[in-house]
Amino acid sequence: MLLEVKDLWVHYDRIEAVKGVSLQVNEGSTVAFVGANGAGKTTILKTISGLKSPTSGEIRFNGKRIEREDAADIVKLGIAHCPEGRRIFPFMTVLENLQMGAFKRTDEAGIRNDLEEIYVTFPILKERSKQKAGTLSGGEQQMLAIARALLSKPKLLLLDEPSLGLSPIMVRQVAQIIARIRQMGIGILLVEQNSVMALRLADYAYVLETGKIFIEGIAGELLRNPKVKEAYLGG
Repeated sequence: MLLEVKDLWVHYDRIEAVKGVSLQVNEGSTVAFVGANGAGKTTILKTISGLKSPTSGEIRFNGKRIEREDAADIVKLGIAHCPEGRRIFPFMTVLENLQMGAFKRTDEAGIRNDLEEIYVTFPILKERSKQKAGTLSGGEQQMLAIARALLSKPKLLLLDEPSLGLSPIMVRQVAQIIARIRQMGIGILLVEQNSVMALRLADYAYVLETGKIFIEGIAGELLRNPKVKEAYLGG
C-alpha cells in the first residue's frame, strides 16, 4: 500500500472540514476525489502533504506514519503536491521554476536527466525555458506546475484541480498528461471538479459530501452509478 489514510478529521477552528475520511492509494494507481466546492477535497490533500495539521487520524506512506511530519520532509519521502491555482513563481524563469521542484534533491546528474525527460514530455517548457513563468498562458502554467512537481521524483503526486480555468483544448491536454504520468508508475491522488474526466482517468474514486465520503468504488462503475450521474455528472 503506497498511501493509507484512516479516520482523518481536520478542523478550521471549530469548523469540521474533514469528518472521519479513510482512503487508500496503491502503488502506480490513480485515485480520484470528486465532489462540490467545500466538500473537503483540497483540505485532504493539504493534510497529506503536511500543509495542514489533522485533528486526529492516521496517514501512512509506504507504511510510515507522516501526519505529524513537516511538509519539506514529506516531499523528501516521495510525495509531491501540485496545488490548486498552479502557484508557480511568476517572476522566475520557467527553468528556475523547474529547478525549484528538485530543491530537495542532491543527485545533480539525475536532475539533469530528469529535466531532459521533462522537456520531452513538455516541449513547450523547453521552448520557453528562459521566459518569465508569469507570462505563460494558463495551460502552460499548469504544465509547468505539474512538471515542477515531477522533478521532485515523487512516488505519489497530489493533483488539485489541474483543469480549473482552462480551455477545453487544454483540459484534454492535461488529461493526456495525467494518463502519461500514470504510465510512469507514479501514484496519483486527483482532485478534480470535472468529474467525468476524473472518473475516466482514475482506477478508483471517492465522492465527498461536506467532509464525508458519500460513495466510493471502481471509477468506471461510479461513472454509470445513477446517484453519482444525477448529482455530479449532469444526469
